[in-house]
Amino acid sequence: MLADNDAIATVAVKDLSIARAFYGVALGLAEQPDSDNPQVITYASGNSKLGVYASQFAGTNKATSVTWAVGELEPIVEMLRAKGVTFEHYDLPQLTLRGDIHVAADGFQVVWFKDPDGNILSILSNPH
Repeated sequence: MLADNDAIATVAVKDLSIARAFYGVALGLAEQPDSDNPQVITYASGNSKLGVYASQFAGTNKATSVTWAVGELEPIVEMLRAKGVTFEHYDLPQLTLRGDIHVAADGFQVVWFKDPDGNILSILSNPH
């Protein structure tokens, strides 16, 4: 039933103007003018969409909210770092921390970072 339909990731934020600067400027996502609701910003990201909406519960999720899959991770990490994004470091089995990038023995790489409300976001690169 749902397998043939696109899913939209959604992230709750406290302040849409701060979110617009982070998601639109720092992350470089393209804002889509297709929302009739002024409390929602929709961004294009590849063939998918990300909905950012105002909520009093912003930042309460303690798990990863959105993950982007990319080809080469390091240039993206460098670009985000230059825009002021700081990365989270976790002590996880099977992963070694190299700078800000967590690396697995098979070459899988992942970084985590937070938006201004504390929502956890990640970017991964899998060479397979």
